[in-house]
Amino acid sequence: MQWFEDEEFWRCFYPWMFSERRFQAAPLEVEQLLALSGVSEGSVLDLCCGPARHAIALAAKGFRVTAVDRSPFLLEKARERAAEDNASIELVQSDSREFLRPRAFDLALSLFTSFGYFETRAEDLALLRSIRANLKPGGVFVIDVLGKEYYAALPRKGQWEEGANGEVFVQQAETLPGWAKIRNHWLWVKGERARRFDFDLNLYSGQELAAALEQAGFSDVQLFGNLAGTPYDSTATRLVARAIAGS
Repeated sequence: MQWFEDEEFWRCFYPWMFSERRFQAAPLEVEQLLALSGVSEGSVLDLCCGPARHAIALAAKGFRVTAVDRSPFLLEKARERAAEDNASIELVQSDSREFLRPRAFDLALSLFTSFGYFETRAEDLALLRSIRANLKPGGVFVIDVLGKEYYAALPRKGQWEEGANGEVFVQQAETLPGWAKIRNHWLWVKGERARRFDFDLNLYSGQELAAALEQAGFSDVQLFGNLAGTPYDSTATRLVARAIAGS
């Protein structure tokens, strides 16, 4: 079983990954990504949607949203949040690699570094091709990940945080030889209980991500330093790409 198939991971780290502050930030992030994409209406595919913080904000703007995640725990959180906000969203439990609805969407999203956790880059490329197939011709894909250039410049590769319920979250990352991957070590501690999870992330530079998107059949690939659309340069804090699906 891979780490993202382990529901205990999501239960342990949910309060840290999906704080109320992150939910409150979602409407502005959606405004930014819509401006970046140029899509103003239609159907949206939100892959690895988690608790649907972006999907809910998109539904509030009148988009038809299909939100996909493989975690039953996260989808239940999404249902609860959607009900609280009276948001109409199609929630689908599926591995992102297996979800296929050809030419159905005007916009596809992969946000919050939800991409790059498969064992090989060939699997990443297969997923990008599947996303392109799910888009209408001329549809837009926006992907937001941790960029290799930004990660390399970080003075330290970890963090420690204490949660409101006495939980302690520790994250440490190490660069593997060749700089193709980073190995993450995440530790959850509460009282005498502790869980550790180790997992790798395929780390992409801007050039590498653009090349992968083009190889997957996307065109007009543009890179940005965050969802607000700043340049992908030394000031970038994220690696965001906008790409167009061909026919």
